[in-house]
Formats: sequence, structure tokens, C-alpha cells
Amino acid sequence: MSDSASRDTDEVMDILHEMATLLNTGLSRDELTILVCLCEQGVNPEALARIVLELRREAAALKAAKERGPAGQQQHKERTV
Repeated sequence: MSDSASRDTDEVMDILHEMATLLNTGLSRDELTILVCLCEQGVNPEALARIVLELRREAAALKAAKERGPAGQQQHKERTV
């Protein structure tokens, strides 16, 4: 990639990250870069959005189970099976 193209790409990602921040998406610049690359490869953006939301829900559930201790972790396993 040429220096000019690299600068353009960086500028676009800076703008996209600023927009994502203003919209309170909670996406880091790295996460946003990965999602943009996946979209450029033809992945459905709506499907990616659903996956991100589901992963966040699962992460929150795992964090809550961990805070509750071993009994909470067992309840989470039973719920997801």
C-alpha cells in the first residue's frame, strides 16, 4: 500500500471511529477496523451487528456469573445448554 493510500485509510478509520464514539457504540478502533474489513470482504453488516450484540450479552452474563462465584457459574452453564 502506498503512503498516500495508507494515510487515506487511516483518515477514514479516524473518522469512522469518531462517529462510532459519538454514537456510543463502545467499539474500540481495533474492533471497528476488524468489522470494516469484514464488511469489505462481503460479510453482512446486520449479521455482524447481531453477533457483536450477542457477544456483549454473553460477556456480561459471564462476568455476572463470575462475580456471583462458583454457584453462579454453574447456573449460567445450565442456562446456556
